Amino acid sequence: MPVVSECAIAECAYNSNKSCHAIAITIGDGNRPMCDTFFKSSRHGELNSIAGVGACKVFICRHNNNLECSMESIRVGSEQDHGKCMTFVAA
Repeated sequence: MPVVSECAIAECAYNSNKSCHAIAITIGDGNRPMCDTFFKSSRHGELNSIAGVGACKVFICRHNNNLECSMESIRVGSEQDHGKCMTFVAA
């Protein structure tokens, strides 16, 4: 499972010090590489997990292989106040 090597969304409940601590995240809604696991909260999740990419629903990404990410790691950044997979490359 690819890891989330960096997350720039400080206001996400799973983010602590630019690291995602969800067990696994889901990327995409079919066409957009947004982090579907993102949600704003002043509380943060457990700090002992390093997030992996559990599923990728962005069919048009070059790294999507049967709904799973084929990269070793991804970066999540910000777009319009939401998390976005910055490793996305259109096929």
